[in-house]
Amino acid sequence: MKANVTWVNGRSFVAESGSGHAVVLDGAPEFGGRNIGVRPMEMLLMGLGGCTAFDVVMILEKGREKITGVEVSLEAERAAEDPKVFTKVKIIYTFKGQDLKPAAIERAIKLSSEKYCSASIMFEKTAKIEHEWRIV
Repeated sequence: MKANVTWVNGRSFVAESGSGHAVVLDGAPEFGGRNIGVRPMEMLLMGLGGCTAFDVVMILEKGREKITGVEVSLEAERAAEDPKVFTKVKIIYTFKGQDLKPAAIERAIKLSSEKYCSASIMFEKTAKIEHEWRIV
């Protein structure tokens, strides 16, 4: 896996993945940014959400659950001192589907957090991770 980050100006950068996708990263205005892109630490949090969502959907589909929607919301706290690592992350899953089995959902979340989601495993090195879920 590869990535490339190119400075644009101020605190703005363009990050490009090895697969050819790009995103603008920027800092907060109080640190010289122009607020035109995602903060790098926000990108990490979004990556965690994407990683676990990917796993959970795949596991539920393989289990033949009739899933029609998943939203993953994340709330995080960071250390007050540098390095300001994540210290607590709450992951809230909202599922839509037909006759979804709670046991299947709990199993999918557990497999993602303990086995498949590399981001989750890395985050656990510094943060306490909580999982919450609901079916709507």
